[in-house]
Amino acid sequence: MINEIIEYNKEFVARKGYEQYITDKYPDKKLAVLSCMDTRLTELLPAALGLKNGDAKIIKNAGGLVISPFDSAMRSLIVAVYELGVEEIMVVAHSNCGACHMSFDHFHHEMVKRGVTDETLHTIRMCGIDLDQWLEGFKDTPESVRKTVETIKTHPLMPRDIIVRGFIIDSTTGALEEIA
Repeated sequence: MINEIIEYNKEFVARKGYEQYITDKYPDKKLAVLSCMDTRLTELLPAALGLKNGDAKIIKNAGGLVISPFDSAMRSLIVAVYELGVEEIMVVAHSNCGACHMSFDHFHHEMVKRGVTDETLHTIRMCGIDLDQWLEGFKDTPESVRKTVETIKTHPLMPRDIIVRGFIIDSTTGALEEIA
C-alpha cells in the first residue's frame, strides 16, 4: 500500500495538485480542533465545520482526548496558542467512538498474540508507565469531552482568555451537539 501511495504522490506533485492547498502555517480562523483519528471524520469533520485547508489546526488522536496535562495533544494546543495565534479551541468527540471500549486487557491479549512479551510489559511498568491508564478509553462520551475541556481550560500554561468548548459530532450526519 505504501508503494502505491508513493507512486500517487509523484503524479500528484507532477500535475501540481498541491496548488489548491497552498497556505501558511497560521490558521486563518485562529482555531484549533482536537478530535478523534476515526476514519469517518477524515473528510466529514472539516466539511461539517465549514473548514477549508488553512482555516484551523486539527489535532487528532485516539478518542480526541487530553489524557494527561503534558501529553502530545496538550503540547500541540499550547504550541497552537503561543506560536500560531490560536484563540479558540474546539474539542470534538464523535458518536460510536471505538475509544469507548478500549482497555489494556484487550490490548494485552492482542500484544501477546503479536509477540510482545509479558517481560517487556513488566519493564515498561517498571519505568513508571501505567499501561492500564494509558490504554484505557472512556465509557461516557459527554463526560470525556467535559474532562478534556476542563483539562485544557485549567492547564497552568493555557492563557485564561482562550475559548475552549466541547462537542460531539454525529459520525454519520456531521450534526454537532455542544456539551456544557
